[in-house]
Amino acid sequence: MNLVPTPVTAALAGIFSGLTWPLIWPLLRGGATVSSLWLMLGTIVLVALPAHAFVVGFKRNQMAGAGAVDSALLVRVGAWLACATGSAVLVSMVRGSP
Repeated sequence: MNLVPTPVTAALAGIFSGLTWPLIWPLLRGGATVSSLWLMLGTIVLVALPAHAFVVGFKRNQMAGAGAVDSALLVRVGAWLACATGSAVLVSMVRGSP
């Protein structure tokens, strides 16, 4: 898969995760085993997979040196976190949750 992550794709992944994650919480009521299974699957499908694909990407970048910081990755992570948090807060406000 030739997917190049950008701040826009990271922001869209954050919006997706932030909108869908609060919506699965009502589905997690039930037995401890069933809830933990759905929590694990929901985390992988709704948070980890989009974050990996659209923030980190699938290609490995060669670092310039051992102490080098990947500033582009930091920007993408920041965009993802900001959009995910904003979306989750917006969903909570619309649903009336504290």
